[in-house]
Order: sequence, then structure tokens, then C-alpha cells
Amino acid sequence: MNHGNGPAPTSKRPPRPHRRPKKDPVRILAFEALRAVDERDAYANLVLPPLLRKAREKEGFDSRDAALATELVYGTLRRQGTYDAIIAECVDRPLREVDPPVLDVLSLGAHQLLGTRIPSHAAVSASVELARVVLGDGRAKFVNAVLRRISAHDLDGWLERVAPPYEEDPEEHLAVVHSHPRWIVSALWDALGGDRAGIEELLAADNDRPEVTLVARPGRATVDELLDEHTLPGRWSPYAVRLAEGGEPGVLEAVREGRAGVQDEGSQLVALALANAPLAGPDRRWLDGCAGPGGKAALLAALAAGRGAALLASEKQPHRARLVARALAGNPGPYQVIAADGTRPPWAEGAFDRALVDVPCTGLGALRRRPEARWRRRPEDVAGFAPLQRDLLNQALRAVRVGGVVGYATCSPHPAETRAVVEDVLRRPGVTAEWIDARPLMPDVPSLGDGPDVQLWPHLHGTDAMYLALLRRTG
Repeated sequence: MNHGNGPAPTSKRPPRPHRRPKKDPVRILAFEALRAVDERDAYANLVLPPLLRKAREKEGFDSRDAALATELVYGTLRRQGTYDAIIAECVDRPLREVDPPVLDVLSLGAHQLLGTRIPSHAAVSASVELARVVLGDGRAKFVNAVLRRISAHDLDGWLERVAPPYEEDPEEHLAVVHSHPRWIVSALWDALGGDRAGIEELLAADNDRPEVTLVARPGRATVDELLDEHTLPGRWSPYAVRLAEGGEPGVLEAVREGRAGVQDEGSQLVALALANAPLAGPDRRWLDGCAGPGGKAALLAALAAGRGAALLASEKQPHRARLVARALAGNPGPYQVIAADGTRPPWAEGAFDRALVDVPCTGLGALRRRPEARWRRRPEDVAGFAPLQRDLLNQALRAVRVGGVVGYATCSPHPAETRAVVEDVLRRPGVTAEWIDARPLMPDVPSLGDGPDVQLWPHLHGTDAMYLALLRRTG
């Protein structure tokens, strides 16, 4: 009985006080990076460094925080196709109907559950807290339910459920297991021309974290100067140094001063092969006809300077030409950087002794470094680059004198971007050139194929999948 004037007592419990979600700076940063990649078609290797710098200044990030954020972003992007297939099994709607920010949180959670050593309960709770912060309580419940379903099996268990058997559909099996679009699996398999073991090793290498490799620019820095407890000599290039796990290029004085730089060993080998190709007659003028962003140009300029030769570095896009100029700043020898279209060049025919064209391509050879590119590229992109690649090579052959050497390079192993381009150009009326065997110009590098061109591979050489054809103009 209520003897007072107040409200009658009730059997209901008082409502729980609203708990504010715990902010996790590392996972929030990883989420922001994935959103930038998704919304702005940005590349993680460009988005992540400024986010990490800001986090060091404002959040007090240490090296472990930065390493975890980097692993979450790159690991999620590399395995996106696999995680999408698994998430699709755990939601009650088509994936295209799941809001992209929600899908990013689910993918981050899936990677923590299936691709890291983070305990399952911690991976789920951290992902749900992230969802509460960036998505709100309602959608956090959805994230919680989906991730609990995903946590029921490990990665191998899920792959048995979502990937078709290899015997029934080899390409789709490999696409799901190794997280590559099916058309890329098919193209890479054609390029390898090998068996199942080779393609599986290549696809697995695409999902490995690549080493950071430095180049000691000749005449400006030495390998010995860069070697310390955090570095190792390169495998193939005499100018290469590999950073140990977690090494930071910017701590090295030579890198800060531009005397050394970050450059994949495959790119170094391409530049060195062109520079060392046999040449009769003068060797005074070199051309880099597709010079941006400047790594190969800086190495070529240093090599040219050592021989008393001059380099002209040409790049069509002015902002990329500025990057080239920055990379070459301080080079002791004569060089010039211009913004020019290599298909309508301002230089005279026969003006150079050596020329390199590292042509625009699909970038399928650098999927270790830009994992998101595999989801953006389409089969029609290969055909889209074809006319430009042929025109650049044709103009490069015209740019060198008779007896001059041209290097045609791509960071793609796709057959339509490599030998097919060279063979098509050599069949053109008025083009007179011959192959040079590039293999002897990469001494001690194994498994270079039947020649005369060279294809490097991540799983065989630890490099990007760079392609090089060397040609000598004969008339």
C-alpha cells in the first residue's frame, strides 16, 4: 500500500546507466585508413604514414601501436576477398546491402580473428567497441552477432566451407583461398606457365608483408654505410640493403639526405641491366622516358654520372616531375628533369645512347605493396594500357641512335603487358631493332626463364614482379 504522495513502487529494475564506448586509437586509425581507401580510392601506403605521424604526436603512439595498426590495415586489405566470402556466410543479406563502414569493421574483426594471434574474445570485444564508437550501438550489435559466428571456426575451417574444391574449379579455389580476383589468378598462372605449386607460391607471396629495400646511390652512399644491426645486404643488387623487421628508413642519415632511397631490388636490377647492356660507340646521353616518381631515374643519374654521361628524366605529369626532381637533387653529374609526354617527345630522333621506359601498367607485379589494387583493377584495364605502352616503346626506339639500347619495363607480369607489347612493336613497319639477352646482365640471379627477356617474381626472387626487355636499334 502506498501511504505517501510519491509514485507506487514497481518491480522493474532501474535502467542501466549508458556506458560510453572505450576509444581504441589503434583500431580507430585502422578504420579511418580503410575508409579512405574505400571512399577516396586512396592507396594505403600513401594514407597510412600521415595518419601514423599524427597519432604519434596526438595519441602518443609507440612502435608497437604503429606496427599493429599497419598489420590491421594491410592484413585486412590483402585478405579482403577471403574475408568477404566468410562474412557473406554469416550475414542474412547480400554483402552489397551491408553499409561499407560496417563491412570495414567486420573485415577488421575477421582479420583479427582469422589472421592474427589476438585471442578470439579480445578480437570480438575490441571490434564491437570500435563499432560503438564509429557506427553506434545499434550496428554494434550486428557486428557482435556476425563476429561471434565467424569465431566459430579458424581460417582453414572457413576455407573448407567457402572455397570450392580445387578439383572442381581450380581458379576459383585459388581466388578464394589466396584472396585474389579470379581473372588475376588466371593471368598470373598464364604468365608463370607452371604447375599448381608455382601459382600457389606466387599468390601466397603476394599476401606476405614485403621487406623494405634501400638503394645506396652510387657515388653518393655506400652499402657499408647503410649496414647496421637493423639492416642486411641485398640479395642481388650490389647497391641494395634490406631493412630488418620494423626498420625505419628515415632514421638513416643517407636516406634523409637523399643519398640513399627506398627502392625495390627488382627496380634496381632493371636500371642496372640497362646501364650495363653492351653498347658500341658513344655513351654520353641517357633517357628515362617515364621517370616518375624518380627511383630508377635517381639510380640511373648516379650511374651515368660515374661514366661522365648525362641523364634526361622526362615525366608527363608535372606533379610527378617534381617528385623526380626531388629524387635527383644533389646528384653530382649533369641531369635535367622535364615534364613531357613520351608519346610526343620534344627531343630529336636518335638523340640518346640509352633509354628506359618503365611504362604505366596495371601494377599486378606490386600487389604485395598495394594490396588494394587487386580489387580495383579490371580485365579491361589491361587493354586500356596497351596503346600507350606500345607508343612509348616505339618512341623510345626512335629516341636512341642506331646501335643504342632501349629497356622496356613494367611492374606487371601479365603477358599482354610484357612480351606481347614488345613483339607487336617489333612487327611495326619501319621499326628495326633486335633483342638483347637480358639474363647475363642480372648475374647470379636464378630462375630468369628462357630469355631473352626477364621476368622477376616475388616468390622466386623476393622482388616485385618486374619485367624487362632489352632492345638494340639496328636501323
